[in-house]
Amino acid sequence: MRKFDTEVLQFALDNCRNQQFPWLCTIVASVGSSPRPVGAMLAYIPQGRQVGSVSGGCVEEDLLQRITAEEFSTGAPHIIEYGVNAEQNERLGLPCGGRLTLLLQRLSQTDVSWLEPLLSHINNRHCMEREVDITSGTTQLRAVDHFTTLNFDQTTLRQCFGPRLRLLLVGSGQLGESVAELALAMDYEVLVTDPRQQALDQWRGPAVTLLQGMPDDVVRKQAADRYSAIITLTHDPRIDDMALMEALSSEAWYVGALGSRRTTEKRKKRLQQLDISTDDINSLHAPVGLDIGSKTPIEIAVAIMAQLTQLRPRPDVKSADESNP
Repeated sequence: MRKFDTEVLQFALDNCRNQQFPWLCTIVASVGSSPRPVGAMLAYIPQGRQVGSVSGGCVEEDLLQRITAEEFSTGAPHIIEYGVNAEQNERLGLPCGGRLTLLLQRLSQTDVSWLEPLLSHINNRHCMEREVDITSGTTQLRAVDHFTTLNFDQTTLRQCFGPRLRLLLVGSGQLGESVAELALAMDYEVLVTDPRQQALDQWRGPAVTLLQGMPDDVVRKQAADRYSAIITLTHDPRIDDMALMEALSSEAWYVGALGSRRTTEKRKKRLQQLDISTDDINSLHAPVGLDIGSKTPIEIAVAIMAQLTQLRPRPDVKSADESNP
């Protein structure tokens, strides 16, 4: 889940609690080019404050003007389309042929009953689905096993929310700083761990959570679920191997290790001696990152983030276990 979506939901909840009931707008369908993906949200209160986005700006401007002008009733949700003709596309700056379908809801005090638990579940790294009855505006929540794509059939909206992808970096050196910079820009939640407090004290990277502790304990407590990726960066087998032992047996969707091919072969032999299964060892991405001839820390960081982008979980793809119950 994107960080902005959590911010939209929190903004909506805070204002409902303060009796300033916002309008919540969600992209439920798009045709052709779209500045924002399906599922993107915007929350707005008539006092002029907003969080989130459903386009590059022009659609928001038109939509918020219509809300302010009290064009919409506060009862059942409204389905609004933009880009229905060439004149509207040109006026609003939508890409050629682009078309957006939006669901607009005026929230009320009763919506606190689903916003509060939804945010709580997201913070606890659980997947939840909100189901909106288009006729009545009633919203219900239910737990789901995996993240799914938004579904809209003109009568019901089903939208899944889950935790942000988390990246745990084992090792707080210069490469970790570069990876953290790029990962934050790509909307990952970044944690950095190192058993050496002195190494953490020398961190000069972006503001992320720094965790001092044994790497296997940190992996187990902070990055063992299917929404986590773990990368070891210290070059010290006493640290890296301890993290990898735990990471390779976890549900983490990606486990990588820095090192040359020769170093990787030695590492795999050590892991075999520690009774790590062959399948788990073969799932290790090492040397970490795409092979693009990178040498400097920032180049290696680009290679790592490119591989994460290539392999990261997609909302509409189930794991083998989920697709074969």
